[in-house]
Amino acid sequence: MIPSLLTYQQAGPLIIRLVLGITLLNFGWKKVRGHGSSSGSNSATYGALEMFISIFLIIGLFTQIAALLNVIILVIKLGFKAKAGLLLSDGVNYYILLLAMAVSLMFTGPGFFAFDLPL
Repeated sequence: MIPSLLTYQQAGPLIIRLVLGITLLNFGWKKVRGHGSSSGSNSATYGALEMFISIFLIIGLFTQIAALLNVIILVIKLGFKAKAGLLLSDGVNYYILLLAMAVSLMFTGPGFFAFDLPL
């Protein structure tokens, strides 16, 4: 309907990449500081791994690999929620949305302003 907006179609993956990276950075930072409350591991090492992956997402380097690792982390979190019988509760819907964002980055790539773009 608005073909002029298609000029900016690479802005979508950029926005998804930044929001996902910042969210994952927040998850990791809480775990490193010892205040993590998510499903699965709340260790500082696991939090550092999440922060490492989030930095790659934010700067757009190895975006598809970082998104794949994020998918694995989120599937593990969803598995713990499903085991607890909370699969479609309010807090889990958030993880499902993050999982959809990570999968979409695997298919679309990093978008604008990424080191992966020339690859």
